[in-house]
Amino acid sequence: MHNIRIAAASVNQTPLDWSGNRERLLSAINEARAAGAQILNLPELAITGYGCEDMFFSVGVQRRALDEIAELLPHTKGMAVAVGLPLFYEASLYNAAALMVDGELAGIVCKQFMASDGIHYEPRWFRPWPAGVVGQIEWNGRLYPVGDLLFDVGGVRIGFEICRDAWIAERPGGRLARRGADVILNPSASHFAFGKQAVRERFVLEGSRAFGVTYVYCNLLGNESGRSLYDGGVLMASGGKMSARGRLFSYSDVELTVADFDVHRNRLARGLAFDSRLKVERHGDTLQLVSFAWNDAGPGLVNHTAEPEPWETGEFAKHENFSRAVPLALFDYLRKSRTQGFVVSLSGGADSSAVAVLVHLMVRRALKEMSPAEFVERLGAPLRLAAVQESLDTSDHDAVAKAFTGALLTCVYQPTRNSTETTRNSARTVAEAVGAEFLEWDIDAVNESYVQLVSQAIGRELSWDHDDLALQNIQARSRAPGAWLLANLRGALLLSTSNRSEAAVGYATMDGDTAGGLSPVAGIDKQFLLSWLRWMEMVGPDDLPPLPELSVVTSQQPTAELRPHDEGQTDEADLMPYAVLDAIERAAIRDKQLPQDVYTVIRAQFSDYDERQIGQWVVRFFELWCRNQWKRERYAPSFHVDDENLDPKSWCRFPILSSGFAEELAELKRQLKL
Repeated sequence: MHNIRIAAASVNQTPLDWSGNRERLLSAINEARAAGAQILNLPELAITGYGCEDMFFSVGVQRRALDEIAELLPHTKGMAVAVGLPLFYEASLYNAAALMVDGELAGIVCKQFMASDGIHYEPRWFRPWPAGVVGQIEWNGRLYPVGDLLFDVGGVRIGFEICRDAWIAERPGGRLARRGADVILNPSASHFAFGKQAVRERFVLEGSRAFGVTYVYCNLLGNESGRSLYDGGVLMASGGKMSARGRLFSYSDVELTVADFDVHRNRLARGLAFDSRLKVERHGDTLQLVSFAWNDAGPGLVNHTAEPEPWETGEFAKHENFSRAVPLALFDYLRKSRTQGFVVSLSGGADSSAVAVLVHLMVRRALKEMSPAEFVERLGAPLRLAAVQESLDTSDHDAVAKAFTGALLTCVYQPTRNSTETTRNSARTVAEAVGAEFLEWDIDAVNESYVQLVSQAIGRELSWDHDDLALQNIQARSRAPGAWLLANLRGALLLSTSNRSEAAVGYATMDGDTAGGLSPVAGIDKQFLLSWLRWMEMVGPDDLPPLPELSVVTSQQPTAELRPHDEGQTDEADLMPYAVLDAIERAAIRDKQLPQDVYTVIRAQFSDYDERQIGQWVVRFFELWCRNQWKRERYAPSFHVDDENLDPKSWCRFPILSSGFAEELAELKRQLKL
């Protein structure tokens, strides 16, 4: 034996979808076999889906997971296949990976370090397995090893770091290497966040170099369970050099990567690099001997590039990632929720326009990877989409994309007397540019009917002098019923358009512009959205053309258009400059600094502003942040794309009721004579 061929697959799973998950895993196994692979790494908890939440506690789910292993075993003849599942063992539940070799279960390795930060709640369900401990489980009348295992498979030693195990300082890989590991498999469910792939690359490369092994990382793919998005992106390295990468943000159910590795070269490097004074460790039955006949894979093969795509590391890498992450999340959400399309209340401003463009990108990207017929089938053949498909010339790709967008996305502009021709033209232009169906109805009479109804009930006329905020909010709320009605009629999902900067200070009307079943941009700050729209207008993604029509949006000053025209309302005049707001939010919420410290940071960062003005903005932010936690608790589900987001259900917890930093703000006001 000289070379062994190893495969890893990113797989798009769904929690508790037993038959679907099994079919996708079998597809990966069959593809790997067809490619001549002898080892296949499949993702963490891929049997059940990672996002089962408290259903992991279900005895039925635990039992069914092992039943699914039994279903997969016959398909692993001539291969070593690793796959993740939950395992109940002696009164505790573990996040585990089963190694199947040549049609038999060789053993089950348990994760040693739980992901407990931000979006992760693994300690709620799973217990960490102690290093060096091995037990046995009885299954189908036989005993199998479970725990901290190293497998000697026909002379090739295979160990595991399960996702988080590789992110900590005392990685299990060091002990595995000292015990002679040749290959370390890392089955992961690592959620997407900006900049995260670079971190994964570092631990894969360093693991392969420091441990003298072939290191194989695989990940889940797509929007598995609602909020979390998995970007895939298999990484395979040896000797500190990347050997192969899988595609990021693929629309395929299975994305396989295959490469060949020289085991003997790794052993030579490990022998030269490791300290000769290291004592031979006693590991007893932690080493599992498994008979297996290896075939030499022959001349080295790599079916994927070892270099990142240019867009992954370029100047606009964050813009490119956003343009791929959210469209994929929308595609999976649409098909897995079994809805017929999307409705957007399109105001003509930045946020709602960004949401419409993201749906447009969803269609464009999906059609780059699949035929129109496959696209319709994958989405479950929504009625309007299926009807449009029948009349299309599928050779005209642009026409197909626009027609499909029109069948899936309806945009409605709902003006009042405070709306302008600028936003009407902007909304229509954006809708036409992306191919969406565009509707318009005036809600001024509806809005006025609410105002008059309440005025009569309380015995006085409402006025802008005395009732400014209430009169603004009722306009936003008056738009929601019609948008919901349209979504219900179409069997579609109403998309909310509020962004993260608005969420921070509650600059959004509950049951108004927050109305919807899904909020695609709630995790993104306004500054970035504005920058992204300008980029989409003038540059566009690496593989798609820009949308110059977005100039009608980017040329505007963001405004809610809820006050009379002569007041010249703008978002930043209502709040503060978005650059300042976002900087305060990061200092206060991401960095957990108190008002005085935030003021010091922001004053240094924005020295052009008067110190009293900076102080007023800091005070305003903290007051609004504390006052509006209840709104953040009620936002529609959003996609997690930034490990600095404000979603209390996936990242940032804060009490609904608190002192509101009263003492700290009082001291800051006293100091600045505010």
